[in-house]
Amino acid sequence: MEQSYLIDLKQVVKRFPMGKGSFTALKGLDLQFEAGEFAGLIGPSGSGKTTLLNIIGTLDLPSEGGGTVLGHPIEHLKASEAALLRKERIGFIFQSYNLLQVHTVFENVEFPLLLLGMPSEERRKKVMEALDWVGLADRHRSRPSQLSGGECQRVAIARAMVKQPSLVLADEPTANLDAANSHHVLKTMQQLNEAFQTTFLFATHDEKVISYLKRKIYLMDGQLVKDERV
Repeated sequence: MEQSYLIDLKQVVKRFPMGKGSFTALKGLDLQFEAGEFAGLIGPSGSGKTTLLNIIGTLDLPSEGGGTVLGHPIEHLKASEAALLRKERIGFIFQSYNLLQVHTVFENVEFPLLLLGMPSEERRKKVMEALDWVGLADRHRSRPSQLSGGECQRVAIARAMVKQPSLVLADEPTANLDAANSHHVLKTMQQLNEAFQTTFLFATHDEKVISYLKRKIYLMDGQLVKDERV
């Protein structure tokens, strides 16, 4: 019986127009991920890791090749289907937090549940639960401007986790944090991975992040150069 993967990519190529020609960011990648992995795409700027993360997150389409993400064939996904998949089953964590500054911590974390049309009482329970996971339940009335960088990133983790997605994608999540905050944030994500078996996939070149990974996938010039499990 053939194994069913959470993510199964086959010969993925991604080209971007450049001048009169094109730049090939990904050069025929084959990659598979099982449910519950804590893995990272590692490489310098320009290695293709963010491009690959965007394709896995259905934010972009491959130029050639394809495969499946959460059971959906990515090369054939319509924009509306991709948006629904992201809304229901994928969480995102960015290096710049992307919090809504005019809203409270509670409202920022609540936002994905509003998109799902969840009833008010159920939303409140899930938001406070998610803030409790990241140790910020007591700051639910604060605004992002009143928080430290590490606290803002923990709010972003709560927002990504509040709907208990199958997959969380994190693009350089510690880039704006000092060492102490980085370790706090990474331990939080590690605990959530173990508690809920949520798959975490990072794009990073930060040694602090790399030290926490259970699987390290090294990219260089759009190609896979090493795939190691810890």
